[in-house]
Amino acid sequence: MGGARIGRTIGGAAVAGAMLFGTASTAVADEVRDSQWPLKSFEAGSVWQQSTGKGVKVAVIDGAIDLDHPDLKGNLLPGKSFVNGGLDHATDHGTAMASLIAGHGHGPGNADGIKGLAPDAKIIPIEFPSYDEGDVAKFGGARLGEAIRYAVDAGAKVINISLGGDVKDFDRAQIAYAFKKDVLVVAGTGNEGGPLSGLSSSPGIVAVGAVKQDGKVWAKSNFGPQTMLTAPGVHIRTAGAYEPYRQASGTSDSTAYVSGAAALLRSKYPDLTAGQIANRLVKTAGMAPGMEGTHLPDPHYGYGFIRPLRALKEDIPAGSKNGPLKVPDDPYADVETSAPPPPPAKKTFLGDLSMAAVGGITLGGMAALALVIFLVVRKNNRRNGPPPGGPGGPGGPGSYGAPGTWAPPHPGPHQQHPGAVGFPPQPPPNRPMGS
Repeated sequence: MGGARIGRTIGGAAVAGAMLFGTASTAVADEVRDSQWPLKSFEAGSVWQQSTGKGVKVAVIDGAIDLDHPDLKGNLLPGKSFVNGGLDHATDHGTAMASLIAGHGHGPGNADGIKGLAPDAKIIPIEFPSYDEGDVAKFGGARLGEAIRYAVDAGAKVINISLGGDVKDFDRAQIAYAFKKDVLVVAGTGNEGGPLSGLSSSPGIVAVGAVKQDGKVWAKSNFGPQTMLTAPGVHIRTAGAYEPYRQASGTSDSTAYVSGAAALLRSKYPDLTAGQIANRLVKTAGMAPGMEGTHLPDPHYGYGFIRPLRALKEDIPAGSKNGPLKVPDDPYADVETSAPPPPPAKKTFLGDLSMAAVGGITLGGMAALALVIFLVVRKNNRRNGPPPGGPGGPGGPGSYGAPGTWAPPHPGPHQQHPGAVGFPPQPPPNRPMGS
């Protein structure tokens, strides 16, 4: 879980491992909730008066989630593992992302523990290699397309991929599949402090960078023209699997917060498309003090950091279907045409005869007609005798020229002269030259 990856940089010790849920004091539990500074920045109490994400499924493609964590129980749906052989343990990374999206806390009034931005959303856990298990770029990239398609078919309206920076080998057609099915795919830009690449640079993706508490971009947040939004990603307190709670930094956390905001919007505005949801987030995004005049989208900030309350409340035209999302290429898309369909065939006396039968009748008729013409011509020739001038017609055997030579007939207005380009002169059949 090094800082040079899309995973989370551990920013200080985790909350003491001995602090088990059953024995933690109320003061310590409250400290966990109090340390969630993004909720205060988002004005979460007012946000939840507008929407809690109810009725929305968010797929979390990540390491295995702790299904027994008290801050997540009841919000986890059946999922699937895409890890070869599966894992028999939960991971900190997957558990953390799920808690930032749909954690509901625990204790009286759910006042203790981690609360996510969309506490009534449901999580579809999709187990995928994370940095707790090894190098996701080599181990899991090839199966990411399968995981995305599974998430779409399972009914997810938002897909959170907090592993996007290092995943480079994946089936891009599945991004197009999600796009066509109106599913919003959110991915982190990465934590190297350099140009973003891989999944988060793909068209159709909401690429998310990280900002600090003052709204300024985190130094390790990757950047590029594909960056669309930023969100809190520094000193983020989350639920954990190895320890009950942890604190870390990274664009993974930012991604989860954007996915949570998208779930809030998809719950309140179910008729908006994925692109129009992204449009509301973009149109209401903010910039750090002193940077309000920055040309947007900025490679580091995108359109700015999310402000969920404004996105939920402000009167914003729906806009185009795709909003700020770029349409992804689909290498497997069927060829489409705007040509009108052919008119239905008219009934004829041939009825329902097959084409072969019709062809046979036509050829038979032509043969019969040719035989009739031949017999008529033959009868006329016998009645009238040979043409004047001998067997060759007018001019004798040589016809159309001096004796002993052959010359082509003069072409009529609709004839091609045999000596023209493409038609080399040919002697008449069965007649040697000079005869």
